[in-house]
Amino acid sequence: MTSRDLKLMSPWFQLVCNSWDIMAHGWSRTRSLISQRGQQTDKGPDWITFQEKVSSFLHLPQSVLTATTMADLNPRIEISFLETFICSAFAACFAELCTVPLDTAKVRLQLQRKIPTGDGDNLPKYRGSLGTLSTIAREEGISGLWKGVIAGLHRQCIYGGLRIGLYEPVKTFLVGSDFIGDIPLYQKILAALLTGAIAIIVANPTDLVKVRLQSEGKLPAGVPRRYAGAVDAYFTIVKMEGVSALWTGLGPNIARNAIVNAAELASYDQIKETIMKIPGFGDSVLTHLLASLAAGFFAVCIGSPVDVVKSRMMGDSTYRNTIDCFIKTMKTEGIMAFYKGFLPNFTRLGTWNVVMFLTLEQVKKVFLREGLLD
Repeated sequence: MTSRDLKLMSPWFQLVCNSWDIMAHGWSRTRSLISQRGQQTDKGPDWITFQEKVSSFLHLPQSVLTATTMADLNPRIEISFLETFICSAFAACFAELCTVPLDTAKVRLQLQRKIPTGDGDNLPKYRGSLGTLSTIAREEGISGLWKGVIAGLHRQCIYGGLRIGLYEPVKTFLVGSDFIGDIPLYQKILAALLTGAIAIIVANPTDLVKVRLQSEGKLPAGVPRRYAGAVDAYFTIVKMEGVSALWTGLGPNIARNAIVNAAELASYDQIKETIMKIPGFGDSVLTHLLASLAAGFFAVCIGSPVDVVKSRMMGDSTYRNTIDCFIKTMKTEGIMAFYKGFLPNFTRLGTWNVVMFLTLEQVKKVFLREGLLD
């Protein structure tokens, strides 16, 4: 390129730079006006002057510029199913990354059986949430706390995206698209039950692999692990046990996830709706925090028994079916066995719900073109 070419192109570069300067200044000024007045407007004198400058500069009708710019500024009312799926999957995966150690501790406590000793006492290997975490870290290293994280992310990407992404469409289908007013709680519960069941039917193989990887503790020297990793686990299970084995424990898993999903989504939806009606509260981070904590508590209280059965069915192949697992656990360990790992489960699920719902609400605002942390 010669110096003559550069001289010829210089005015065009200047023109582009000037147009960007004008539009950037106008955008900044418009956002400032909107922020000050608390509403979108195109009637202010500064905004009209800016429009006239840009329309004259770009040789566009002012009406076209007004419609285009204001369409970009106005927040959207709702987002599509695909966008909701993406938001939900991202939020669920982020929450999973933050809480995998707590989930590993929960699974170990649920799978633990009473170990008889010579003097007739029963000595459990894992004691409490913190004790389980420290035991795993001491015997298997810090990485032992993150066993099954890849399968967990696989699960949340599919299960989390589907159960939350389908919730609003199913809820609307149940009440009808022309419904006006607050949706009844029982309709929310039914919608969450359905979406939880549908989602886990698709994601059950990922849940199975996650539990099997998490259930492996410290092995004796020279004893190889069953699976080298998540991908190897999928192929090994199919090769050794058949494709249908990937859906082992599907019955209790459907029951558990449908119930927990109903406890989580329906309670979060209902509590958030109730809190927002209290003077001084709105669709804020505090509202999301309170609603998500309550949702986690309800989920653990209601879903813990089926969660224990599900974990044992997936982690131990000696049980014939769900009823057999339930009866044997009840006979040998009593009713409290179904609430083993309750504290770590609540710690994990409460934390998981807070992280997931807060992340979900903020990520959705990106698609809705709203400000974050509002």
